[in-house]
Amino acid sequence: MTVGQLLGGEIVSTALSPRLSSQVVSGLQYDSRKLQPGELFFAFPGENVDGHQFIGRALQAGAAGIVSEREAPAEPGRKDIGDRWIRVRHGREALASAAIRFYERPDQRLKLTGVTGTNGKTTSVFLIDSVLRGAGFTTARIGTVDHQVGNKSADAVNTTPESLDLVRYFADLEKQKGTHATLEVSSHALELRRVYGLDFHTVAFTNLSRDHLDFHTTMESYGAAKKRLFEGAGGATPRFAVINRDDAFGKELMEIGGFEMLTYGLSKAAAVRAAKVEATANSLRFEVLTPGGSREIAARLRGGYNVPNMLAAIATGLSYGLDLDTIAAGIESCPPIAGRLETVDCGQPFTVVVDYAHTDDALENLIRAARSLLKQGEGPGRVLTVFGCGGDRDRTKRPAMGEIAGRLSDMVILTSDNPRGEDPLNIMNDILVGLKRVESSFLLEPDRRQAIAKALKEARKGDMVLLAGKGHETDQTAGQEKIPFDDRAVARQVLGELGYG
Repeated sequence: MTVGQLLGGEIVSTALSPRLSSQVVSGLQYDSRKLQPGELFFAFPGENVDGHQFIGRALQAGAAGIVSEREAPAEPGRKDIGDRWIRVRHGREALASAAIRFYERPDQRLKLTGVTGTNGKTTSVFLIDSVLRGAGFTTARIGTVDHQVGNKSADAVNTTPESLDLVRYFADLEKQKGTHATLEVSSHALELRRVYGLDFHTVAFTNLSRDHLDFHTTMESYGAAKKRLFEGAGGATPRFAVINRDDAFGKELMEIGGFEMLTYGLSKAAAVRAAKVEATANSLRFEVLTPGGSREIAARLRGGYNVPNMLAAIATGLSYGLDLDTIAAGIESCPPIAGRLETVDCGQPFTVVVDYAHTDDALENLIRAARSLLKQGEGPGRVLTVFGCGGDRDRTKRPAMGEIAGRLSDMVILTSDNPRGEDPLNIMNDILVGLKRVESSFLLEPDRRQAIAKALKEARKGDMVLLAGKGHETDQTAGQEKIPFDDRAVARQVLGELGYG
């Protein structure tokens, strides 16, 4: 395809020569290290680096053109820059549009499901994918834990990949004769146009609570980013919308219109709702009521807070015309998810749970679920919570998380999470503001390994130790360095040193 065919109305430069417009393009890249001769290089600012820094490298590698929102730099003796410069109105939208066209719109042949919300995206996507695979489809599952495309897997760098990578996954799924792709759609992805122009069959909303205010600044801006998915995000309006009716922001989404809607929740007004919920230490049972009938669900996933995630998956299955028995079988066969209420068992007389909870709402759900499970045990059992907050991220949630942990836990061990560019002690001080609002027993230990060790040494028979915040992650980011660190592996090592396992 040519530059003109790929970028079309995205081009704003009136100086683009007919030669460049008709230039045949062999591929697309936004990473200059991967660029091959004849490919277009898209330059735009990233989280840590600006792609414009690598334009020289891209030109030396034989880029067919440089695509940017900026004017071509006026550099004496560098006519080659101006000759290959393509100015567009929005760099990331241009990349998304070009990717969709270059790969001949796989999104319109596949059935895409996008799940957005603050908490529950990962679990909902796993559940939906389990339902679709159980129905006999070859699928892709893309999200925070990993990216599974048919029989291929890839590590997840971002919850939602860059648009070009995403479309490449879809094209690969088509080669494997796949039909359905389910992906987590983060607010960052919507703001940064990673799903721009894609046509979704079904979009689902889990909930909205405080998070990412370092990026979005206000809850209104955060909600507006989520809303884009239901308005089409530059593509067609989705055919179906699955919306949590119990969430206040969900009611706003219901007013958008233009799609067929399936609401879910615990309230009687929801089209898909749960009744007779029984959350035990080993299972989760409830009756699901739908417009097409009812059925009992006996899931392998634990935690009562997972019921809404399962309802979202059930409603999504209904949007694809699947029968309730097939949907239920997919829900029930979904295995436990890495870093989501994941148990570390080395034969110790207390329970150790690793969970990704890193917002105040998620942390509260986790501790309440732990408390509920302890009530079913033989003794009063305590909840010991180990957690911290990420650096260079939303500071407003830190005191709230401290207050929740202190109010609901019997003991809190405050520690470091991914400090990134911040001093871990400064982060802990922010959390302490909330922790000190309530009467609570707590310890301060900035070394996460030592914090986990202290919690496990403190635990007694019947207690539950919660290692919150990192979940499935296998490294800790401090400054520019990624240090190998896995809460699960550390817990097993410490338990072994204590004589268990």
